[in-house]
Amino acid sequence: MSVSVEFHFDFGSPNAYLSHLVIPEIEWRTGVTFEYVPVLLGGVFKATGNRSPAESMQGIRNKPEYAALETRRFVARHGLEELYQWNPDFPVNTLQIMRGAVAAQGLGGDVFERYVRAVFEAMWRFPRKMDEPEIINETLRAADLPAGELVAGMRDPAVKSRLIELTESSVARGVFGSPSFFVGDELYFGKDRLRDVEEAIAAAG
Repeated sequence: MSVSVEFHFDFGSPNAYLSHLVIPEIEWRTGVTFEYVPVLLGGVFKATGNRSPAESMQGIRNKPEYAALETRRFVARHGLEELYQWNPDFPVNTLQIMRGAVAAQGLGGDVFERYVRAVFEAMWRFPRKMDEPEIINETLRAADLPAGELVAGMRDPAVKSRLIELTESSVARGVFGSPSFFVGDELYFGKDRLRDVEEAIAAAG
C-alpha cells in the first residue's frame, strides 16, 4: 500500500503511549507501517497557544473524571491493563529524551525502534522520572542501547536543531498536540481517532 501514515509523538503524553501500543494491531490489519515522528510537545504548545489537558481541565467539574473514565475504557478495550500505569512524576520534562529519539534515528538499524519502546515503557509501564540524567542513563543501559552515543547525541547541536525543525514542521501542518496522525496529508488527533485513521488507510488502499 502506497499511502504514508505518520505518528507525531512526545513521550510525555500517556495517550501517545497508549496509541503506540495499539498501532501494531493496525499495522498488521492494514499492511501499512507507521512512521514515528518525534516532536517536542512543549514547543507545539508554545507555538499554538495550547495547554496540556492536565492544565486545561483544572477547576472544571466532572471533566477530569470523565477523561480518566475514557482512558480506562480504552485500556480495557485493547487489553492493556498490564502494560500501562500512571507516572506519579507527571509532568516530566521530555526535552532530553525527545532529543534522544532524534539521535536514535541517526544511529540506524533498530536503535530508534528499541529506544522508543524502552523510553515509552520507562514513562508509562514501569514509571520512572525520565528527566533525570542518571535515570535516563540507567534506562538506556538496561535496554542494551548505546547509552553513551545517545546521551552525546542529546547535546549535539544538529540533533537539537533537527528536533526544532520536526516540531515546527508538525505545527505548520496543523498539529497542536500529541498524539497526532497523518494519513497522507489528512490530520487526525488523539488516540480515539485511531479507528478513523485505520478507515482512512483502508479507503486510500
